[in-house]
Amino acid sequence: MFRFETAGESHGQCLVATLTGLPAGLPISLDFINRQLWRRQQGFGRGGRMKIETDQVEIVAGVRHSKTIGSPIALIIQNKDWKNWTEVLPVEDIDGAEDKRKPVTRPRPGHADLAGSIKYNLEEARYILERASARETTARVAVGAFAKTLLAEFGIGVLSHVIGIGEVRMARQASWEELIALQEKNEVFLACVDPETEKQMKEVVDCAYRTGDTVGGVFEVVAHNVPVGLGSHITWDSRLDGRLAQAIVSMQAVKGVEIGFAAEGAASFGSRVQDTIHYNREERRFSRGSNRAGGLEGGMTNGQDVLVRGFLKPISTLRRPLESVDLVTREPALAAYERSDVCVVPAAAVIGEAMVSIVLAQAFLEKFGGDSLEETRRNFNGYQEQVRNY
Repeated sequence: MFRFETAGESHGQCLVATLTGLPAGLPISLDFINRQLWRRQQGFGRGGRMKIETDQVEIVAGVRHSKTIGSPIALIIQNKDWKNWTEVLPVEDIDGAEDKRKPVTRPRPGHADLAGSIKYNLEEARYILERASARETTARVAVGAFAKTLLAEFGIGVLSHVIGIGEVRMARQASWEELIALQEKNEVFLACVDPETEKQMKEVVDCAYRTGDTVGGVFEVVAHNVPVGLGSHITWDSRLDGRLAQAIVSMQAVKGVEIGFAAEGAASFGSRVQDTIHYNREERRFSRGSNRAGGLEGGMTNGQDVLVRGFLKPISTLRRPLESVDLVTREPALAAYERSDVCVVPAAAVIGEAMVSIVLAQAFLEKFGGDSLEETRRNFNGYQEQVRNY
């Protein structure tokens, strides 16, 4: 099974990821992985941390001569900001270290600060926020680049874009060609394919910045050319829509997920929601009249584009802090402020893209297996022939 884990703190020495289950012989490009890391760092509304970091991946195991070798893969991404925190977060305790700590005793509403401090019986929230920080998703994006590489070998593409900031929402569906053009831009801004909508989105972000506030929004991930039959209907935890939903909601600040046009469908009659089925005898293939289901039916992909949306709340760190309580004195206090962003929806779109790629890659390898890329390809080609002859 393709699986991964990450480790590391926001201001620690580095971020680490390990992944297992990829077949041997998969071509790996450092430039491609670093391009995905660069995309995550862009976006109108990002904060000062992005001016410090220039994320670059270092592969220390599992890839040789630019190809996977079937063994566990280990990745490291250095934190440049670590040089400013070496005495604050040392691995070994040293004399005088207590005086150099930067304790966080005023938990931020909406963040992991208070719940984590209580759960782990800590006097303050520094260790909690260091791991709960979205900086962790840098490692996820690196892992997602491996997943995207695998999927691309079989003609599957996964891209993302922003469809909403605050109350501004793009009114139309983006084409696959528009998403390709958006990814190829050297500046991401708000990662919206519609220029007029993006202009309105920027105004919302500017307003939040001027008032010391933050703003959330909605991103959409599109997986193109996905074969029919990934996932399963037979058990609750093998249903692919549930796995995709868990992956998206696992992202920091994401509070909701939508597959296809779920909200619209919930307010409509069934006759207007279901994707009608058609058959072309000359091409010997099935087709659909629409894609309101978002490419998934019964927990399985149905051959159409997979559409997944994540709903991001405004992030919890405000320059104009909200009411809180000091953990030491138990007296009312304003929440702590850590250097932060105003809007992270464009970055979340890239992270969501990585998470969808990971889940699809897992489902792909569950179905087609293979210890080598050649074996996986044989299995995939055999299945595609079966589908064509159905």
